[in-house]
Amino acid sequence: MKAKPFIKWAGGKSQLIDQLDDLLPADFDKWKDVTYIEPFVGGGAMLFYLLQNYPQIKRAIINDINQDLITCYRTIQQKVEVLIDSLQEVERRFLALPSHEKRKAFFLEARDRYNGKNLEDIKNTTLFIFLNKTCFNGLYRVNGKGKFNVPFGRYEHPIICDIPTLRLDSKLLQQVEILDGEYEQAFKYAQGHTLFYLDPPYRPISQTSSFTAYSKQSFDDEDQIRLKNFCDRIDKAGFHFMLSNSDSSIAEGRKSFFDLLYDAYKIERVWAPRCINVKSEKRGKLTEILVHNYHKTKAMHKAQPVTSEKPSFPYTINPIFT
Repeated sequence: MKAKPFIKWAGGKSQLIDQLDDLLPADFDKWKDVTYIEPFVGGGAMLFYLLQNYPQIKRAIINDINQDLITCYRTIQQKVEVLIDSLQEVERRFLALPSHEKRKAFFLEARDRYNGKNLEDIKNTTLFIFLNKTCFNGLYRVNGKGKFNVPFGRYEHPIICDIPTLRLDSKLLQQVEILDGEYEQAFKYAQGHTLFYLDPPYRPISQTSSFTAYSKQSFDDEDQIRLKNFCDRIDKAGFHFMLSNSDSSIAEGRKSFFDLLYDAYKIERVWAPRCINVKSEKRGKLTEILVHNYHKTKAMHKAQPVTSEKPSFPYTINPIFT
């Protein structure tokens, strides 16, 4: 087995890993004493993949503004066996319930306790993982007050305590420094050969597709522009970055918000599955952008690159950039 995300996270990169790997710097394999920084860690798919496949990464720093998520990472890092015992007990009690109605009641009670807060780390992380494994579609979403509000899912045999994954993740997390708060604080950890991977809350591509509520703090266009300025800071300091976000160019038939915002950098497009829509017919594949500040990628050494150049759409300049 290999380490993998211990939770399902909307926008997670597990199914994009091969494409993201192709878009790493062309000489990344040859870098020495690498520092890897992920300021919006989410489910950690990229983190776990890189740590297992690139042993030259000697320092890894992760951050997220979602305090409960970071508490989960720290608990798995420091107290994984205690957490496993706690999760096994919850899993045993939940799976022993004889009906959907009784399981739903158990879920709602757990959600209320989780939203009440003031829990010690093991209990908070136990409920965090339990809710993720049993809620609708494994979705994590909070309202404006920071309360988890995803409804109950209908899973017959959810794996609430994935012991092998938790132990493998814990082993890898021993070499990781875990921060919580605003993403800018991660910059001070950059040194030498440093790669930043930025996977912020995505900009919605339509009025009905907005989903950025991973924390009670919003992430609007002003925040996207502030993040671009952060990327400029990384670039000016001589470090490397790659950044993921949504792609509205095809839907809009013109250059997108990000084509304009990141015009000074290289913009690639990758195919991404869309799996969390309530309506099954609206699930499928769509493109996402991948921005980076280096010219040569690993894909350039392959016979058939997996990505395409920016589309040449006629467009109108957004007033925000004028």
